Amino acid sequence: MGMEKDDARKQTREVHHERRKQVIRLHRKGMPVMQIVEHSGLSWYAVNAAIRRYLAEGAGALKPAARGRKAGSGRSLSEEQEAAIRQIICDKRPEQLKMAFALWNRAAVMQLIEDECGIKLSVRGVGNYLKRWGFTPQKPIKKAYEQRPEAVQAWLDEEYPEIEKRAKAEGAEIHWGDETAVVNTDVRGRCYAPKGQTPVTFAVGGTRQKLSMIATVTNQGKTRWMIIDEAFNSDKLIEFLEALVKDATKKVFLILDNLRVHHSKPVKAWAAERKDKIELFYLPSYSPELNPEERLNADLKQAIYTKVPVRTKAKLKAAATEHMQTLEKSPDRVQKFFQDARVKYAA
Repeated sequence: MGMEKDDARKQTREVHHERRKQVIRLHRKGMPVMQIVEHSGLSWYAVNAAIRRYLAEGAGALKPAARGRKAGSGRSLSEEQEAAIRQIICDKRPEQLKMAFALWNRAAVMQLIEDECGIKLSVRGVGNYLKRWGFTPQKPIKKAYEQRPEAVQAWLDEEYPEIEKRAKAEGAEIHWGDETAVVNTDVRGRCYAPKGQTPVTFAVGGTRQKLSMIATVTNQGKTRWMIIDEAFNSDKLIEFLEALVKDATKKVFLILDNLRVHHSKPVKAWAAERKDKIELFYLPSYSPELNPEERLNADLKQAIYTKVPVRTKAKLKAAATEHMQTLEKSPDRVQKFFQDARVKYAA
């Protein structure tokens, strides 16, 4: 028996299935087991197992089971723990829990899970939880009906180049900020809810849901975020800005749109006192397409609408999750958003 046996673990499921069917054909012709072993190149154990399975359960039992862990079996948190962690993220910021982070990011959530549950997860594992919980910044692009083309031109030709020049001179980092409903991929204001429960949306200026998120992105692919479980106002924005400054290693130049709260007196007064750490800049009115952060949302939307009909909520959520995971693993792809003709100026 000088023949080298094939390791069934290294074969594809299709090949595995074919080999088992061959064993049964030879067995039905009356060939002895040892000869089948010689003929098929499978081990004595694999040949015997195939014959036993066939005799006990018929030909259907020859198909190999799917390999790997069952979906969800790799989760380390119980449902109660998941609910508790979600609640903490919504209610508190990391520094209120005496953690080294000022704002939530995956590393902060990873530490929270270890502190609260004694479970060590990978950054990627934490990312998967956050996506499943719907904690991803997603928002449809708003149509701009009242945009002033000359203001846009001035921004592109003069204002932004000046911001960029100053950022370089002062060693500052440019962040693009935006608020969004936590999960809102459908313009008509739908949102996700546990299966069988109708989601309730709270109108706060349009179709903004009660649970919202403020996030920033940089052209290096960095992101920082905070989830807000009530109306978004100047106090919440200041809380976010304080934390953003605390987390930053450089001065922050933050570019925002013209949401009224961004221009509010308390926010401007707060920023004026911290000019050495942060400065706020504003896009021209009604120009969301000048914000690179919107490219990510558009990319997500495009991917989802080509994959599934919007009506199937479960598929929609799965598609969003899958897409965001792909993006998170490809900073180069995120940087490509900055190559879009309308935001190339920001790359």
